Amino acid sequence: MNPETAAAYSLLSAAAVRTRAQHMLALGLEDRLAHFSIDLSLLDATAERVIAVTRQAYPSLEIPFHSRWRHFVVGGVDRFAALAATARWPNGAAWARAAFDLAIVSVFLDAGAGARWRYFDAASGKYVGRSEGLALASLDMFARGAFSADPVDPFRVDAAVLTQLTPEQMGASFQVTPDNPLVGVEGRAALLRALGKQVAGKPALFARNDSPRPGGLFDHLASLAQGRRIAAPDILTELLHQLGPIWPSRITLGGVPLGDCWRHPAMTTSDATSGLVPLHKLSQWLAYSLIEPLQRAGFTVTDIDGLTGLAEYRNGGLFVDSGVLRLRDASQADQSHDVASPLVVEWRALTVALLDRLAAIVREKLNMDAHSLPLAKILEGGTWAAGRAIARERRADGAPPIKVASDGTVF
Repeated sequence: MNPETAAAYSLLSAAAVRTRAQHMLALGLEDRLAHFSIDLSLLDATAERVIAVTRQAYPSLEIPFHSRWRHFVVGGVDRFAALAATARWPNGAAWARAAFDLAIVSVFLDAGAGARWRYFDAASGKYVGRSEGLALASLDMFARGAFSADPVDPFRVDAAVLTQLTPEQMGASFQVTPDNPLVGVEGRAALLRALGKQVAGKPALFARNDSPRPGGLFDHLASLAQGRRIAAPDILTELLHQLGPIWPSRITLGGVPLGDCWRHPAMTTSDATSGLVPLHKLSQWLAYSLIEPLQRAGFTVTDIDGLTGLAEYRNGGLFVDSGVLRLRDASQADQSHDVASPLVVEWRALTVALLDRLAAIVREKLNMDAHSLPLAKILEGGTWAAGRAIARERRADGAPPIKVASDGTVF
């Protein structure tokens, strides 16, 4: 393996995300960043805000993990559980493949929807926007067999079907109209086609016990488990290695596509990765979302805190709206920024590092430790909800404090 390829693979991990995010924070605390200043004195008040939101949602502090499965629970009804109760899977592994199928597709469709889009949920009779609406739209597609090549087995996702998915089909399923625009419809459809192609091209991995399907990743992870134990960061590494090539071509190093990894001039190192900042937001969101299916299938997932906080606009918006992060040029809040811009990369990396700092304060205030209150629960309780709440306080439409031009494949 040539040095550049080895360097590239070093960025495909949660540890690399955390290390470079902490480096970005260190630069910020030395007042060496171009776009943001940092006021750590406001972290305590931000932690109090997160605790208040958490106690409101989970008074007993029995908090589930931050994952896609939370969005399938509507009005106290677990939609996926109700759907699964109607299926006839022969064993737990078959159930897990279906759960992986749904989680992978739903998460990969979960980049920001935009403030105007809404999905009409027929079961509740309500219009649902943003991440929750995207979740219900993808679940409804799954439930009606839109991803299945087998009419007798609708609750599955087949690579052959994904490779043929069109923007028109996606738009119709997500109820897109000129008056109900969804950001990045073409990008989302292209991402699922790329997923189908990648899965179909690796039958030894994705078709061990079935035809090629994303859910075949369950069998692959099961084969890697030692004593039915697998570390959460290893789940992410496998996602990045096996599914990384599906992301739109942005930055490659040594022939390796780096996915959600971006350039920032302040991130200097002594090797070929100088200037690169990995974030892997959607892949980490998916890693969190695969924990529960693995646990239900009888596996123990360790080192959950080895994953990082998610570099997305609700967590990041929490720090901007609470004043922990402050734009040096306030007028930039009125502009739209490309996701690859140094400003956005800086913001996202600082978000990851600050979530670790905030988590420590939240635990101390609640007299809990990382075992009883892992980051996955703080995110759910938590920072994501607090970011949404403060955005609604600050702006009528609840939009994030910084506008990002998205193609539907980042966040």
